Amino acid sequence: MNVHGPSLGIGAGIAVISILAAFFAMDSLVSYTQPLLIEDSTAEPTVQPSSAPTSPQEISSAVFTNNASPILGDKNAPITLVEFGDYQCFFCNKFFHDTEEKIVNEYVRTGKVKIIFKDYTIIGPDSITAAHGSHCADEQGLGLFWDYHDILYDNWNGENNGWASPENIVGFARDLDLDIDQFTECMQEKRHQSKIIASGQDASTLGLTGTPAFFVIGKDNQISKIQGAQPYEVFQRIFDSELEK
Repeated sequence: MNVHGPSLGIGAGIAVISILAAFFAMDSLVSYTQPLLIEDSTAEPTVQPSSAPTSPQEISSAVFTNNASPILGDKNAPITLVEFGDYQCFFCNKFFHDTEEKIVNEYVRTGKVKIIFKDYTIIGPDSITAAHGSHCADEQGLGLFWDYHDILYDNWNGENNGWASPENIVGFARDLDLDIDQFTECMQEKRHQSKIIASGQDASTLGLTGTPAFFVIGKDNQISKIQGAQPYEVFQRIFDSELEK
């Protein structure tokens, strides 16, 4: 199993949770500040070698919601979970298998939380190919983005070792009974390249340096940031706190 080099250089991982300024409307601005370190953890994020912003900056709330996947769950759910991820990322895969299903069962299917996935393709070319695959699958029907998202993580086998090669990406589409001609045309034309690039730019705007990274947008539009593949209980605590407001 290969793990992205910079993620190993962190040493002991850290769980970072911060509260960002409230945003009041979908077109408003939020003041984004540095996160508050609250606890140690072994859930290390895959890291992009760059620096987070050192001073507050005004950021449009569209940075959290544009250039993203379709919503998973009830669009009227009071809480939004935004994930920035890379399909080749070890810790993104860990979150998917250890935590995401519990969140879906307990909060998404009960109408309390909706999920948005945003691409932050920092590991290698196959990361971009995999991201294209999920968006090309989305062209063929409601829910197929998330079906393809799941099959990618179910077939995860390391980083930069070929499991997410263009040939395998088409094979996963075949496993989902997609129209292969339509899917292949979409992939060859790179129809969703601008969305994938823009999503990565959104991650940079937010000062993200690794994957996975999460933002929880609450009932009162307060935003909490969670860095790394934290356990279910971390998300549960924030969701329940927001639902009690």
